[in-house]
Amino acid sequence: MNLRLARLPLLLLAMLTLLAAMWAGLLRMGWRWPPLQPTLPINHGPLMVSGFFGTLISLERAVAVGKRWAYLAPLFSALGGLLLIFGAPGLPGPLLLTLGSAWLVAIFLGFLRSHPADFTLVMTLGAASWLVGSLLWLAGRPVYQVVSWWAAFLVLTIAGERLELGRVLRPTPAIRRLFSLAVAVYLAGLLLSFFHLDLAVRLTGLGMLGLALWLVPNDVARRTLRQSGLTRFIAASLMSGYFWLGLSGLLNLAFGALPAGPRYDAALHAVFVGFVVSMVFGHAPIIFPAVLNLAIVYRPFFYAPLLLLHASLLLRIAGDLGGFLPLRQWGGLLNAIAILLYFAMLLISRFLFRGASIHREVA
Repeated sequence: MNLRLARLPLLLLAMLTLLAAMWAGLLRMGWRWPPLQPTLPINHGPLMVSGFFGTLISLERAVAVGKRWAYLAPLFSALGGLLLIFGAPGLPGPLLLTLGSAWLVAIFLGFLRSHPADFTLVMTLGAASWLVGSLLWLAGRPVYQVVSWWAAFLVLTIAGERLELGRVLRPTPAIRRLFSLAVAVYLAGLLLSFFHLDLAVRLTGLGMLGLALWLVPNDVARRTLRQSGLTRFIAASLMSGYFWLGLSGLLNLAFGALPAGPRYDAALHAVFVGFVVSMVFGHAPIIFPAVLNLAIVYRPFFYAPLLLLHASLLLRIAGDLGGFLPLRQWGGLLNAIAILLYFAMLLISRFLFRGASIHREVA
């Protein structure tokens, strides 16, 4: 089997899952649109985290490994997401998503053995957090009890990647210890969730705030923000994302564990939309060419969806915290439009500007 031929279908399945997850999220916010199938709204979180982000990250790792067995991770998560989209009853969908997370842990353990380092360990812990959250969800725990584990999957994976790229700045041992301290606080909060959920959420919030405060001055993106073109766009996406990571940490510190409601929505989507989607915006012009072997041409209009994402998220969180439902709903709808607009612009840049110079800088 040509591994390159397997990448496009997996990426398309991930994008289909993203569309379904956003549709489900808008239904949960009160937009009266056809639900496609009755269980779609309740699967918004698993579809977004495991079906989309899980498939995307697993596919990126599989490409890096370059072995057929590694592609089972994105295949399991993509198929699991597909079953949730179409409302397949019972355990097959959650089980496949859990298998995908377990396979990604195996991939990272291989990286850890061959490249033992603090950043590899942090990314492995991120994958393990996805697995723990998936196992808890598979066992019947409600999403609000496991979502901290799913968030940790994305936060730790991204933080580990940024720590790896930050080696060019040669951080001192003291600076690296501060990073380790923030990760340790974050992990302590996750483990505490088995015993005292409210205190655990507050402690994970402190860890997230610590990571944001570490990343802002120590990420290489702080320096590349002064450059131009794609490099600057990537840096702007990352640095703006760290604001939302810190805000999510503050909201978790302030509110603690919540089963639902506007405050829950604000704390959750500050990290998943504000932080994680900003990271996707910044890394997509690099990840997509690596996965599909297709170059992306940078254009200044990439900033339009990034600005719309942040402005609409401010509206959404203002609606959440101010108790103004229409503002929250419109903010959520514009979040989805910003994401769709960004991926549409990537396609436009690929097919309309193929003759232009190609930028492949890494922030």
